[in-house]
Amino acid sequence: MSDDTRYAQVLRFPNGRELARRLPPLVAGILIIGFSIALSVRAQLGLAPWDVFHQGVAKVLGISLGTVVILVGLVVLLAWIPLRQHLGLGTIVNALTIGLIANLGLALIPEQRLLAVRIPLLLVALLGFGLGGGLYIGAGLGPGPRDGLMTAITARGFPLWAVRTVLECSVLVVGFALGGEVGFGTVLLAFSLGPLTHAGLRRFHLPVHDDAPEVMGE
Repeated sequence: MSDDTRYAQVLRFPNGRELARRLPPLVAGILIIGFSIALSVRAQLGLAPWDVFHQGVAKVLGISLGTVVILVGLVVLLAWIPLRQHLGLGTIVNALTIGLIANLGLALIPEQRLLAVRIPLLLVALLGFGLGGGLYIGAGLGPGPRDGLMTAITARGFPLWAVRTVLECSVLVVGFALGGEVGFGTVLLAFSLGPLTHAGLRRFHLPVHDDAPEVMGE
């Protein structure tokens, strides 16, 4: 079994022992990602493609970034239905909480003006995205809405790199047109998140045994 196949496996209905083992990294990963979104916003050097879209929509609607993250996640989940993508506990927790955590982070982290502070904030956010993604995806309780959409389309026979490129370029262009922040950080995040998340998965992936109940591949 390849690494990509192993990492895509999801334990949909874990027993109590498995849940106790997998829930802490899931929660830790989502907390880290939520605060990483806030850090990337405060860095003001450009956001990840999906967050450019979230920020653009937030500006147009006049609502918080975190609220848009939640609403977009729920809309993306609707796209799972025709693709026959299955939910996991981690999917639900991700969709409902990452936006709230991002809002909390934005409330706690003040705006920064000094470039000497903003660059480290971006780098910490970048590492946080990789670490958080490795923890929550590695917990094997289900992908987030956006990751699940990508893997569901890939499962229809399209190359993963092509699906990711089309999705992220699409939301990036729309987000930029709506006023989302694009900059050096956008390029850095777009090209680094995949490798860093993969590295995090290699470190924090919790194996799902083939004989475990309700095991599925994405």
